[in-house]
Amino acid sequence: MSAGRHRMRSGFHGAAAAAAVGVLIVTAGGWVGYRQLAGQDCSGKIELSVAVATELAPAVDEAATEWEAKGAAVDGTCIDVTVAASDAVEVAAVVAAKHGASLAGVGQASGTAVSPDVWIPDSSTWLLRLQTGGAAAFDPGNGASIASSPVVVAMPEPIATRLGWPQKELGWTQLLARVNSDRPLKTGIVEPTRDAAGLSGLLSLMTAAAASGGATAEQDRIGALRALASGASALRQDLLAKFPTASDNTTLASALGAAALSEEDVIQYNAKKPPVPLAALYLKPAPLPLDYPYAVLPGIEPTKAAAARVLFEVLTTPSFKDKLATQALRGPDGNWGNGFNPPQGAPSPASGDASAAPPAKGGIAAGGLAPDAVERAVSSWSIATLSGRMLAIIDVSGSMKKPVPTADGATRQQVTAEAARRGLNLFDDSWSIGLWEFSTNLVGSRDYREVVPIGPLSRQRGALLRGLDSISSTSGDTGLYDTLLAAYRDVQQNWEPGKVNSIVLFTDGKNEDANGISQKDLLAELKKLRDPDQPVQVIIIGIGNEVSKSELESIATGAGGNAFIAEDPTGIGDIFLRAIALRKAPA
Repeated sequence: MSAGRHRMRSGFHGAAAAAAVGVLIVTAGGWVGYRQLAGQDCSGKIELSVAVATELAPAVDEAATEWEAKGAAVDGTCIDVTVAASDAVEVAAVVAAKHGASLAGVGQASGTAVSPDVWIPDSSTWLLRLQTGGAAAFDPGNGASIASSPVVVAMPEPIATRLGWPQKELGWTQLLARVNSDRPLKTGIVEPTRDAAGLSGLLSLMTAAAASGGATAEQDRIGALRALASGASALRQDLLAKFPTASDNTTLASALGAAALSEEDVIQYNAKKPPVPLAALYLKPAPLPLDYPYAVLPGIEPTKAAAARVLFEVLTTPSFKDKLATQALRGPDGNWGNGFNPPQGAPSPASGDASAAPPAKGGIAAGGLAPDAVERAVSSWSIATLSGRMLAIIDVSGSMKKPVPTADGATRQQVTAEAARRGLNLFDDSWSIGLWEFSTNLVGSRDYREVVPIGPLSRQRGALLRGLDSISSTSGDTGLYDTLLAAYRDVQQNWEPGKVNSIVLFTDGKNEDANGISQKDLLAELKKLRDPDQPVQVIIIGIGNEVSKSELESIATGAGGNAFIAEDPTGIGDIFLRAIALRKAPA
């Protein structure tokens, strides 16, 4: 956790009740463990570090302190719990680095950050992103929910009233229409790559755009991304500061009009008695709520794992729900404890409206959220909000004529061009993009051909789309090495400061140019060319199951980049988006 972050410490309290020992089968999350209240004779100490979402930390700390005061132990060993209020994005960076994962928009872990034994972030989407981001062996315990808070659209009450709140039920489709209208509602968001409520809101808007169907679906999706990006904030407090401080029409028109936040955010904001309170709009269909999963991180000592399991029991007792209520949070089933003051119009599962309830076990699978949906939303956001300079290179060798069974018979060439075309739609006019094609002997003995030179999209978007339409497979082989070396030299020669300068190469084969440079010589040349002051990031996307993964990874690493394999060519689009989103911004 970063320096200066608020920390809470629950130390072991020596006074203890008489020993009371019992064996318990823990049903939540499938754990089998021991519950034991220690007496005066408990020996030793198990130090358990718990990183908790900031808004939840006081409730967890209070419960842990009470538990210790009663005598907390496992197998006669005392338990000492340290609770740290932590931003989820910071812990995610630490865990990602430890498990070899890459998360778009998260950045590097700080030098002082330490991985905890137990992590309770605000959303299971963090766990899902780690697993899909490359941490294949990452297994966060049971991940069962210990609290929840619905994600709402926060809106100044005067604006919400004009839309019919609280009597009228609103949906994401109506909000999407307002965002993309001629007189759009001024929207904002906390960076969804770094904030779970922002990601939940983004997912709901993207789903609404996709559900609209027809020719405007893609335009609606990109329009919503652009609108949200224009009002994005890196920190939640910065976003909240954009809401109006007066109710006159001029102030309302210039201030923030809507943002995806948690119910807890709205309650806490209104508790400060602002000049213009916020309405919490519970739009349908209900977005993914914050579900506060209890994740025991892999690799901790068995004694700590046992202590963590018993602490989970403490945090799922009926009395803990009342502690949650004082922090404006609900229980994991969506109901609330004593002292909870819900916003006007807040649904309650107890009243028969289960729209606010989180997944039954706090897990992603129970919530019905597909991992690729999260990855696609995060990647799309990263591309739509970043600027770059990129050369796209597409293989046009004979093997690219091969039909793709999962794409209704479209060829690899057609599937690749369509993926590039869809990706191009996400890039705004601040990007500079060029297009090459390659095989063998395309221009005399040269293996590559420039279709469109790298240039600003503001003036050559149409040329690039026409270039993609013109690409067709040849009968040649794959001149991979000569093409990559020439592309690297071209991008580096015209390197542009302040942007990520990159190459994205699509191929379905391995190098087959007998008259070209060898792999050894290619790697040697790339090593000479690499300049830390003018980095060029190379992304190679292998298509189908005939590529040499080791070959692509070797040359991508040698060029300072990454290789990705789409065994099913229909997955090229998602891999392309993810690869672009994971590029590192210039220092």
